[in-house]
Amino acid sequence: MLYFVLIIHVIVSFFIVGIILLQQGSSADLAGAFGGQGSQTAFGPRGATTLLTKLTAWSAVLFMITSISLTVMLSRSSGDHSVLSGAGHPVTQTTPKK
Repeated sequence: MLYFVLIIHVIVSFFIVGIILLQQGSSADLAGAFGGQGSQTAFGPRGATTLLTKLTAWSAVLFMITSISLTVMLSRSSGDHSVLSGAGHPVTQTTPKK
């Protein structure tokens, strides 16, 4: 199961990179370059949601789900190796003899 989720995670990672590179910037048109309507707002005018933005959102959700599930699966398989796992035990220090 771990390897299956890992393969899905890598595929989704490459898909996110590709889908983001295909998208056009928010003010990448010619009007935004010369101070047109695109530069009146902080990130340009909001248009209709395209298929690429929907795919980006769903793949980001899938990426987060696979990331969390990989973290949980790896922590269960490797045992309790937390930094704070030994916090309740008293620390003993020895001083060297002079």
